[in-house]
Amino acid sequence: MADIRNNFVGIKSPNPFWLASAPPTDKAYNVERAFKAGWGGVVWKTLGEEGPPVVNVNGPRYGAIWGADRRLLGLNNIELITDRDLQVNLREIKQVKKDWPDRAIVVSLMVPCVEDAWKAILPVVEDTEADGIELNFGCPHGMSERGMGAAVGQVPEYIEMVVRWCKQNTRMPVITKLTPNITDVRKPARAALAGGTDAVSLINTINSITGVDLDSFAPQPTIDGKGSHGGYCGPAVKPIAMNMVAEIARDPETHGLPISGIGGITTWRDAAEFMALGAGNVQVCTAAMTYGFKIVQEMIAGLENWMDEKGHASLSDIIGRATPNVTDWQYLNLNYVAKARIDQDACIKCGRCHIACEDTSHQAITAMVNGARHFEVIEAECVGCNLCVNVCPVEGCITMEPLTAGAMDQRTGKPVSPVYANWTTHPNNPMAKVAAE
Repeated sequence: MADIRNNFVGIKSPNPFWLASAPPTDKAYNVERAFKAGWGGVVWKTLGEEGPPVVNVNGPRYGAIWGADRRLLGLNNIELITDRDLQVNLREIKQVKKDWPDRAIVVSLMVPCVEDAWKAILPVVEDTEADGIELNFGCPHGMSERGMGAAVGQVPEYIEMVVRWCKQNTRMPVITKLTPNITDVRKPARAALAGGTDAVSLINTINSITGVDLDSFAPQPTIDGKGSHGGYCGPAVKPIAMNMVAEIARDPETHGLPISGIGGITTWRDAAEFMALGAGNVQVCTAAMTYGFKIVQEMIAGLENWMDEKGHASLSDIIGRATPNVTDWQYLNLNYVAKARIDQDACIKCGRCHIACEDTSHQAITAMVNGARHFEVIEAECVGCNLCVNVCPVEGCITMEPLTAGAMDQRTGKPVSPVYANWTTHPNNPMAKVAAE
């Protein structure tokens, strides 16, 4: 059986599945239920400084995007950090850690960007014997207008400064949570590393408005006729999150920096993909809010079964395995040629491939052959774009088949070259240079 025990910056947990800082981790009741269901760790919902609790709205806090079958694809929230008293949270964290010593408990923090505020909260969190802290530099709404959350995460100099304050004033590992609401996520990651962070976690939620009520003309969710931008999460953000994780994992300046992957993780496969791109573990929120805490049992079983099937003995066998295969467009092999192939036995003759290709692509799929309805690839027109594969409703019916070196490409009339070549050396590139070895 594969060993899925996780050691993330010295924080140990029985599996790599943590609940992200969010409503599911707001109190002991939730966290204990999560641990009983099998979650390896939690990031406790973000705590603020001592004083009057944060005030949340008392109406709808969530908006949604659904698929055609009403499956939740994206969730927008306008909730703020915990509105529970700091001391109550601290007592509960301490008790839960005592009762569940083998599970990871990391505490998310957000206080004003003032050194004394961080100095004040760090020792009281440390006293709970929590395993680490996560600096919430990602929350895009409500708190950012107060100079916290994404307002810090969008300024690398602030990130480096606050991380350094924390590293100087606590023994606990520091995880820096990054906002995706930025042009280049590598810059805040580099700043966090310069400040001494032990790890980064990403992504936090994306600024969004998920819908408008066309009767009231108010954004949703609607509070007394008005709406606000919120944080977008769920399966729809997974591609954005994976790209940002990969960017940090392959950046020469942050290569090797531990990453906790977040963003739309719903299945074991999602988790494996994040880890293959460089994440040391993963954090989950929307999936738990949609399907309940027991979804982790499917994630654990699925990951273990896949690892056993593939011969992966431990998580270290898969973490970062895909990172070297992520490259910039300019280094893709321009001499690689693939063509679509349609399995006629599997084809249900719906015609979607033909319509997509005929109307929006390269007119490379027939609709009729010898007076009969028949869908077949016209190799002389096919550029191998993969659109037909993606619109076909039958899995495996259409595949992309690479041409072997020396085979004739009917579209160009030239044989496929066995030599790797990319845009940096292409004769049409006005800035062509010798490709790096």
